[in-house]
Amino acid sequence: MNFSMPSSAPVVTIDGPAASGKGTLAAGLAAALGFHLLDSGLFYRLVGWKALDSGTPLTDEVALARLAADLRTRFDGEAVWLDGRELSQALRQQEVGTAASKVAALREVRAALLHAQRMARRAPGLVADGRDMGTVVFPEAVCKIFITASVEERAQRRHKQLIEKGLPSNISTLLQEIGERDARDAGRDVAPLKAAPGALEIDTTKLDASAVLAQALAYCRPRLKSTV
Repeated sequence: MNFSMPSSAPVVTIDGPAASGKGTLAAGLAAALGFHLLDSGLFYRLVGWKALDSGTPLTDEVALARLAADLRTRFDGEAVWLDGRELSQALRQQEVGTAASKVAALREVRAALLHAQRMARRAPGLVADGRDMGTVVFPEAVCKIFITASVEERAQRRHKQLIEKGLPSNISTLLQEIGERDARDAGRDVAPLKAAPGALEIDTTKLDASAVLAQALAYCRPRLKSTV
């Protein structure tokens, strides 16, 4: 992984459950602010994919931590490469997402990826999208946002995303998988999904992306100015 050394550059964190709109908001904020973007979930999806591909049991914490520590990745726009293989579409499959959620609950895997995530911080600033960005990875972040939406709305969003990418999707299955993932993410012992103290909380169920972005910018801009 090729990242610059961490700096004192400001960080905006966006946390929330699956399909709540974190990625859309993070990309919009990064573009509006001229900041770099970190999709932390990609790291866990890469570990999940590598585990499935290699046949590594999703309960073998030691072996999974070794996989996490040895990710040879390359990012080119929206394209993601691992060990010389382009995996952008494969990483979005539900099977990989489920595996990512399971490996993310393991303390040693999270420890192996923590340094790589923090190394993404560089000037002029970083927008970090994930589930523990504001609570664990960047607790000192200038702006912390936590977004959510109803399970039904999130299942519909994920269904649409998968269909648009030409991938198979079933609403009933998605509802079950998202509910199970919420329970795993919120109930895990290490870095459980929750809003960071003082975070701006936004329910995106009935909001479009532009309205969510407007709220986030109104919240972040004065706080970022105070750091200059």
